[in-house]
Amino acid sequence: MSDESPINDGISLYLAEPRGFCAGVRRATGLVEETLATYGAPVYVRHEIVHNKHVIADLEKKGAVFIEELDQASPDRPLVFSAHGVSRTVAEEAGSLSFNIIDATCPLVAKVHQQVRKYSQSGAEIIVIGKKRHPEVVGTVGQAENPQRVHVICTPEEATSLNLPANIPVAVVTQTTLSTDDTAEILDILHRRFPQLKGMPKGDICYATTNRQKAVRELAALCSTVIILGSQNSSNSKQLKETALKYGAKEAFLIDDASELDWDKIGAGQRIGISAGASAPEYLVEELIGCFRKRYNKINIHHVIVHKENVNFKM
Repeated sequence: MSDESPINDGISLYLAEPRGFCAGVRRATGLVEETLATYGAPVYVRHEIVHNKHVIADLEKKGAVFIEELDQASPDRPLVFSAHGVSRTVAEEAGSLSFNIIDATCPLVAKVHQQVRKYSQSGAEIIVIGKKRHPEVVGTVGQAENPQRVHVICTPEEATSLNLPANIPVAVVTQTTLSTDDTAEILDILHRRFPQLKGMPKGDICYATTNRQKAVRELAALCSTVIILGSQNSSNSKQLKETALKYGAKEAFLIDDASELDWDKIGAGQRIGISAGASAPEYLVEELIGCFRKRYNKINIHHVIVHKENVNFKM
């Protein structure tokens, strides 16, 4: 079937709301663009500002240079810390090298960093629920005065087997982009094991992650197929795909853009759910809908609204 010969049968698209950019992503990408406008290119960004290949490509065209190590940057040029945050060691090293630092750390991640510093100063053992190699978790662990007293876990089994001395203060924080269901299960285990556990009762998963997962649950109840726009290295996008499959979708795709969709698995008369991870720009959704319009004579669009977001962070 070609784009030039749309088929007669229609198809129904169910659009999740909210979807796409969250306030932290808007702030982070806006800071890079503002820095480029103020200082010109190049502007160095430590790690991908957010995990989306289209956002990265768009910023690279404007003059952003993404690096992993500080020695890859020139100290006479601005340096932006990504939305995922950095460890104290990285921040201190950048300061000692006299970089002009623009900190694009998401304020909700920065709040977790503050908690870790507080717990560390109190002498508590700190449990971080998250993916050990994820840059957000690396930065979070790096806030502690003694990283040896920080324990990263990501499964119920690890929560059950975690070996900590008895009768010591224990605190917990979480990565902000995890599955709300999985995190709740792990927190339940930890609270049973450590009755005096300090930390947020439901963890530190951000509003945007929570809202997008709720919306995808609704999609999965309505649609046999759910499409998530987002990159493979985006934790919150991957969680949306897993949420769709867990809550009833027979098929779920995580794609960077419409060109990656396996159209042979999309059939006329289907109900197709569409959402986007918190780092995926809205134009990717619009392009995907445009591709459906080329393939089908009739498109029925429905909006599945679970929450109206009005959160904005100051630059």
